[in-house]
Amino acid sequence: MSQVASEGAGVPDDYERLWTPHRMAYIKGEGKPTGDDADIEGCPFCEIPKLDDADGLIVARGQCMYVVMNKFPYNSGHLMVVPFRHVPDYTDLDVEEVAEMGSLTQEAMRVVRAVMGAHGFNIGMNQGQVAGAGIAGHLHQHIVPRWGGDSNFMPIIGRTKTLPQLLADTRTELAAAWGRP
Repeated sequence: MSQVASEGAGVPDDYERLWTPHRMAYIKGEGKPTGDDADIEGCPFCEIPKLDDADGLIVARGQCMYVVMNKFPYNSGHLMVVPFRHVPDYTDLDVEEVAEMGSLTQEAMRVVRAVMGAHGFNIGMNQGQVAGAGIAGHLHQHIVPRWGGDSNFMPIIGRTKTLPQLLADTRTELAAAWGRP
C-alpha cells in the first residue's frame, strides 16, 4: 500500500478533485426556514434586506423587490428577484409588485449580458415544495445566465459546477453596472 493510500487520500487515479465545502450548508439545509409556508420566523429572504447590500449579496433594491445573488448558484451570475413582502405565491403579488418584478428582471438581464456576456437565460420560479421550491414560503424568481457550452462534461458527467468568480466579486461588478444605460 502506498503512503498516500495509507493516509486516507486513496490510490492515485489521475482525477482532479474540485472541493466545494461551501455547498455543505445547502446540503444540510442550514438557514432554511422551518414550519409552514406562512412562517416568517427565520426566513432568509426576510432577513437579507436588513443587511447592508454587500453582506446580503444584494445587487439592487426597488420599491417592492430586491435583486440578490443566489448563494447556491446554478451558474455564475445567478440572481433572484425577491419581494420584500413575505408571500408564497405569484398570485399573492399586487399589480405594482408584478410590474417591478418584470422590470427588475429585464434590468438584471441587461446587466448580466453587459458585465458577463451571457448568451441566454433561464428565468422562472418554483411554486411550492412539490414544484421544487427550496424556500416555498417566500416567492422568488431565478435569473440564471447561460453560455454556449456551459452544459459540458463537468455538470453532466462530473456532477460538478465550476464557478470562476466569488459571489461577492460578481455582486460588486453587477451592482456597479446596475442602472447604467
